Amino acid sequence: MTASGVKILVVDDEPPIRKLLRVGLGTQDYAIVEAGNARTAVEQVRAERPDLVLLDLGLPDMAGHDLLRQWRDEGLELPVVILSSRTDEAGIVKALELGADDYVTKPFGMNELVARIRVALRHRLQQQGERPVFHTGDLSVDLVKRIVKVGDREVKLSPKEYDILRLLVQHAGKVLTHRFLLDRVWGGLTDVQYLRVYVRQLRQKIERTPDQPQYITTETGVGYRLREAD
Repeated sequence: MTASGVKILVVDDEPPIRKLLRVGLGTQDYAIVEAGNARTAVEQVRAERPDLVLLDLGLPDMAGHDLLRQWRDEGLELPVVILSSRTDEAGIVKALELGADDYVTKPFGMNELVARIRVALRHRLQQQGERPVFHTGDLSVDLVKRIVKVGDREVKLSPKEYDILRLLVQHAGKVLTHRFLLDRVWGGLTDVQYLRVYVRQLRQKIERTPDQPQYITTETGVGYRLREAD
């Protein structure tokens, strides 16, 4: 999906932030509509039918989490990218678990935000079916044959390591929370240390420099993100 013709609803109660986003995203050919509170946001979603929402969690009339929960409970599936303070890790995790697609922390760079928007839009388009072979850099994952390669070298993974990598591949470019991965791989186990051990082992097998990973990056206090497909 190109930026031209894509409509973004910016939900933030700070006029300077809305202006920054209106100008910055406008230069990328996105059409911008705005809301300064939750009530207006609900009205704008119905009237404007945006392709994506940028949602600040600190709204004056309703918590951003509650607005997001309301939309998801109503079956509204449009992508939502959270605008959050850098220190609100718990708020970010809660929003992702409620169905947000991604997040950026204030202050944010416009290039980072545009990248997150593109990933969220692309991921929604691809949800109908996953590509059988995923490529990013030297890493390739064949989801049908369950073959993982780095360059020409086939990598042998344990079942749990593969399950983690498969989930990351299916959501490449998006952050997956610790709880999401624990629920899907271990069926609800809550000790995040298990996950850290397996991610460390996975990096040892697929990363050129495991301590400086280029494929599986850590989102501190939140989860992990796999680099987007080439």
